[in-house]
Amino acid sequence: MTASNDDREHGTGHTPGPTSTASVSASDAAATTAVGRRSAGRNGWAQPTTPGALSKRVQRRLTAPQATRTNAIHPGAWWLWALGLGTAASRTTNPLLLALLIGVAGYVVAARRTEAPWAHSYGAFVKLALAVLAIRLAFAVILGSPIPGTHTVVTLPELPLPHWAEGIRIGGRVTAEGLTFALYDGLKLATLLICVGAANALANPARLLKSLPGALYEAGVAVVVALTFAPNLIADVQRLRAARRLRGRPDKGLRGLLQVGLPVLEGALERSVALAAAMDARGYGRTADVPPTVRRTTTALTLGGLVGVCAGTYGLLTAEGGSYGLPVLLAGLAAALAGLWLGGRRSLRTRYRPDAWGVRAWLVAASGAAVATLLILYASYAPSNSAALHPGVVPLTAPTLPLWPAAAILLGLLPAFIAPAPEHTRPKSAHPEHTRPKNTRKEPS
Repeated sequence: MTASNDDREHGTGHTPGPTSTASVSASDAAATTAVGRRSAGRNGWAQPTTPGALSKRVQRRLTAPQATRTNAIHPGAWWLWALGLGTAASRTTNPLLLALLIGVAGYVVAARRTEAPWAHSYGAFVKLALAVLAIRLAFAVILGSPIPGTHTVVTLPELPLPHWAEGIRIGGRVTAEGLTFALYDGLKLATLLICVGAANALANPARLLKSLPGALYEAGVAVVVALTFAPNLIADVQRLRAARRLRGRPDKGLRGLLQVGLPVLEGALERSVALAAAMDARGYGRTADVPPTVRRTTTALTLGGLVGVCAGTYGLLTAEGGSYGLPVLLAGLAAALAGLWLGGRRSLRTRYRPDAWGVRAWLVAASGAAVATLLILYASYAPSNSAALHPGVVPLTAPTLPLWPAAAILLGLLPAFIAPAPEHTRPKSAHPEHTRPKNTRKEPS
């Protein structure tokens, strides 16, 4: 068989036979199938997937996204969540429920805090809570407790006091009932401090200041500066102690504390001077020209609204004011919001890239509010429920864990799963696009 003229012109000199034609057709079909699959993936067509690929896709969709500047949780949502947990802690003295609240707050902080300086203040709040608990127990031992008890733990020498100090004693009999009551009371206050520490560790104070209404900007600056004082102070102490350890100098004890305290105070003063200069350069305190009538109306609405909020809150907390508490509270909130809206017209501030309050922020805030609401409803549902939230100490009995309040407290774990995860807390499998392919090249033998 002779070759064709086209083959001679191209210099091939080969006539395809049946075998070569079949191989070319098979390769063309495979290439067409591969191109079709790639185009189907780009155009969103349905593709056959294996069970393993499907499970990985579902896992990626259920995993919280990586935290960025655009999808970070609003700082106000973190504070509302923490205040909800704190409200729940104020409604009970059950040590099991309080321990569960501490565990929920600690888990969320460990899962969603960043590497920012203010995020490391949670440990200091935990230490402060432990110190408060120890002081409360020490007062119960030294000054006694008003709770009568029959189980004597120890009897201390009692110091005689004059007649005008009647009702106060130093030393004397220490009972197990009094120590238990002091433990429950101190643990409640410690839980409140830990909830506030969780909000400080999770919320960005600078972004929280940007989110305040214009009428509260000056007061908000003072509050934010006060809130950031403790985290910055802790960061300075840690930095100076690390520097002293590197130089081989003592950083513990009274001597180390005295030699670290002066540089810390010096840094705080330098930071205050720099903050004052920055505020002055940015025109802090400027106000717009507002008619006197609007200014007086704003003041009356704001003050009247705050008084209404206080009166309504007092009515809700007392049994006698249950009929008028909620209407007065709502009227006060409406007047206060109207005053804040009018007061914002005096502010010349603008916001660059304001933080959005998205669905995840609503869920974070709602989880804390749900914990507080459910515990309040549980306490008011039946008189026996109040006994479960406030276990008695006379007679001395072991506290029990009520199931419904415990399940309500577990709702506070929701931010640990829906809030965007910081970079250092995300698993490696959650970043398939950043993983390098393995080197499959074989080394020459």
